[in-house]
Amino acid sequence: MAILIAITGGSGSGKSTLAEALVSSLPDGAAVLVREDSYYKDAAALPGFDPATFDFDDVAARDHALMITDLKALKSGRGVTAPVYSFIHHGREPGGEPIPPAEVVIVEGTHVLCTPELTALFDIRVFVDTPADIRFIRRLLRDQSERGRSADSVVAQYLATVRPGHERLTEPSRTHADFIVADATAAVRLEDPQAVVRLAAPVLAHPLLAPFLTD
Repeated sequence: MAILIAITGGSGSGKSTLAEALVSSLPDGAAVLVREDSYYKDAAALPGFDPATFDFDDVAARDHALMITDLKALKSGRGVTAPVYSFIHHGREPGGEPIPPAEVVIVEGTHVLCTPELTALFDIRVFVDTPADIRFIRRLLRDQSERGRSADSVVAQYLATVRPGHERLTEPSRTHADFIVADATAAVRLEDPQAVVRLAAPVLAHPLLAPFLTD
């Protein structure tokens, strides 16, 4: 059975950076990464969909049923094809992303500890605790540079759904985490390799991962 690791926290907390660092720290081929953002529902296909008002920060926007099915397959040693979601078109792209089986499956996302059946699948549950102002700045810069959005639209969405969703869903989910990893760097961009190493160290010290790190 594969080891499933959940990495959660608020938008901009550094979840992706931590998850990618864990994959890189484990032996080649030992770990694969699954992103919850791939499992957004095909929002553009929903009746009356309006990206300006749709709440992407509610757990209902996620296809956790499909995600649970795929993670159960990966946990049992079978590969899956994950959806590919477009943040430009707000829908799924044709085809998908093959995810091969691996001994360690790392799953990152803001809602991965918000659905009981999904939470129960994980062997290690990690919450990344990052100051709210740093998380907002990171999100603002990312959405402008990677998703072509205006600063005004990012701020409006943050106030309307991101912050309320974090306070209602993601922040309370920390109670399901096995431990908290604090990002105390106050760095807008996590580019310092040593800072990333320090962020990953508590997770890599978990006894379940010890066999992968011994010479």
